[in-house]
Amino acid sequence: MNNIKNRLGRDIPQELSGIGTLRPYEHPDKRTERCTALNDKLCCGKLVSNLREAILNSGLSDGMTISFHHHLRGGDYVLAMVMDEIAALGIRDLTLCASSLTTAHGCLIGHIKSGVVTGIETSGMRGALAKAISCDCILDKPVIFKTHGGRARSIESGERKIDVAFIAASCCDNMGNMNGCTGKSAFGSMGYAMVDARFADKVVAITDNLVAYPACPVSIPQTMVDFVVCVDAIGDPQLIGQGATRNSKNPVELVIAQYAAQVMIGSGLVKDGFSYQAGSGGISLAVARFLKDYMKENNIRGSFASGGITSAMTNLLEEGYFQALLDVQTFDAEAVSSLLKNRRHMEMDAQMYADPASKGTVASCLDVMILSATEVDIHFNVNVLTASNGVIMGALGGHPDTAAGAKLAIVVAPLLRKRIPIVVDEVVTISTPGDNIDAVVTERGIAVNPAHPELEERLIRMGLPVCSIQKLRDMACQLTGIPEKPRFGENIVGLVEYRDGTMLDVIHNVLPFSS
Repeated sequence: MNNIKNRLGRDIPQELSGIGTLRPYEHPDKRTERCTALNDKLCCGKLVSNLREAILNSGLSDGMTISFHHHLRGGDYVLAMVMDEIAALGIRDLTLCASSLTTAHGCLIGHIKSGVVTGIETSGMRGALAKAISCDCILDKPVIFKTHGGRARSIESGERKIDVAFIAASCCDNMGNMNGCTGKSAFGSMGYAMVDARFADKVVAITDNLVAYPACPVSIPQTMVDFVVCVDAIGDPQLIGQGATRNSKNPVELVIAQYAAQVMIGSGLVKDGFSYQAGSGGISLAVARFLKDYMKENNIRGSFASGGITSAMTNLLEEGYFQALLDVQTFDAEAVSSLLKNRRHMEMDAQMYADPASKGTVASCLDVMILSATEVDIHFNVNVLTASNGVIMGALGGHPDTAAGAKLAIVVAPLLRKRIPIVVDEVVTISTPGDNIDAVVTERGIAVNPAHPELEERLIRMGLPVCSIQKLRDMACQLTGIPEKPRFGENIVGLVEYRDGTMLDVIHNVLPFSS
């Protein structure tokens, strides 16, 4: 046996049968030079002086992919400040992979026109950016729209490689331990950013609340972080949750909510141990109120509620109507506070939430899911991505993921919005396939997917206003007339990807209506 002495003089075999080659110890750990203290409690760690230094140190160069998360929603400052610095460095031809894009991201118009950004993958898009892409075709390549679960799947599988992830944190220490539920810009769960942190080559944490090591609690640990940057503000706290939650007093919405609650009850799924998810809109929040009344009256306790969490959900948790909340995105200050103090209110990442390639998702454990819609057609296909005029204005989010996973997927929507019919012959853009929708609830009637005749029979016996989806379409058209269809050009500006990576639909550029 051939041995070699290591640095400490010990004989180490060069190779062992069944083990292979061994490497002898050579050098002690190199200790980094003591850094200048920021204060008595903080030393440099991974802290760099500014965004430019972090970008340069990350090795970002032309043609790479960068990512952002959207938990700061309409109050986000981070994407704009990072993109401006990248542009100033002369880096171009980047693919931007964002969990979603909001009205706060109009700055991307200029960066697209200048060639800094040449590709976008996202769950959704709104505001001036969406209009510029839909109508002005400013991006040469189509935007690829992914569901939250589909995005996690593509990153985990390596189908979408992220070179540098820029992650906003409302609290972070000098080593990169971070959370989103403490600090002046607290936004709650970091569920969408966790996947980026786990798989990106380089991770830059950006915070306006640098705290003594170790930060607590830790949503994303230091083991995933390369650089930390402290800035004046990562976002506007007033806009982070603006418009996310709204307690409806609208009589139409309240009727829809009451009908939706009755559909849930009629399905037989609302019983001890059931699971539930709803969105943050006025109708969804009203459904939760009616659901709570029924659960109270019948002494029912659910297992978990999930998804984007609002104060309506945290109240149900506090009052014992559900045993746990699984939170991928937090929508208001009360819910942020709950995440911080209640151990039964748990953060989850997008993989756990809805990644169809994972070993099990929360979406597939759902009994009931309440879904919104921009349009629904007579085949139960749903559009949540474009307006009826064809312009991009929404997001896939977890809509297709949860519709596929839940035992009962209910779409709630008014029959009309601003004299525009919501139930139509054919949606402009298919976001969620009709095969995954069980019922459509409007203020004028409830349509049950013909694939579920037993549910329709139960609802009829309950005396609910059940009708065909075609009748809902006819009622809408009688009230509004047949709307003019949007005019589309030849350019494909968006690709709508299903959660498994297959293509659901394409989005063409929108032409102005002829005068």
